[in-house]
Amino acid sequence: METLIFQLQAPLSSWGEVAVGEYRPSAEYPSQSAIQGLLGAALGVDRDDAAALAALQTGYRLAVGVLNQGRLMRDFHTAQVPSRTDLKKRPSSTRRDELAVPKPDLNTILSTRDYRQDAAALVAVQSMAGAPYSLPQLAEAIKRPKFTMYLGRKSCPVAVPLHPLVLTASNIKAAFADYQQLLAALWRDRLPKHAESAGLPVQKIAWSDAFGTDDLTTIGLLRDLSITRKDAVITRRGWQFADRTEHVALVTKE
Repeated sequence: METLIFQLQAPLSSWGEVAVGEYRPSAEYPSQSAIQGLLGAALGVDRDDAAALAALQTGYRLAVGVLNQGRLMRDFHTAQVPSRTDLKKRPSSTRRDELAVPKPDLNTILSTRDYRQDAAALVAVQSMAGAPYSLPQLAEAIKRPKFTMYLGRKSCPVAVPLHPLVLTASNIKAAFADYQQLLAALWRDRLPKHAESAGLPVQKIAWSDAFGTDDLTTIGLLRDLSITRKDAVITRRGWQFADRTEHVALVTKE
């Protein structure tokens, strides 16, 4: 089946999980909503365009191949914000506008935020009925994104080109393998000294129920476990998310 594959690598990434209180955890690999956000940024979709974001959510099925989950880094973070009352009285469009109040009216909030260092992943995208863009159109948008693409937080820009390719493969595992072979060949042609380090093995593959129940046909592996992730977007404006079942297969089992 026709599949769009691209890579995500950065010195720092942060894939938000459910946050309670002052702690902001990060998953080991991108969430479904994060990938949809990356596609929206590439296409130039505004966050307030609920219809366009919903079309991205329902028009494609996604899978992630984890190459390196990275090392955990925990940051103690402080920030200044106006009170809730001031925010309601003064709608602001930028951070500068938000802080344009007398200093005594600013409050300091503390939080602990998790990041992943040197994480790397592959993303697979397949079209479903009603997809608003073809896979080649998505690939072209990723090559020339309208908005800046970052991995979870604005402090986490991508470190290497996403290098999107549209391939035809029998399943997701095969598509990832074909992509890595093509990428390794590209490295050998352009930077021979780096060819050996071009392809990390896929450690595990994660996918959603949109791929159906025939794992061997669609993924190429049987699932080892299923987990619940709260990353199905309800509304971006209110940052509300619903639960979603995600399946994981370990490619290299100890």
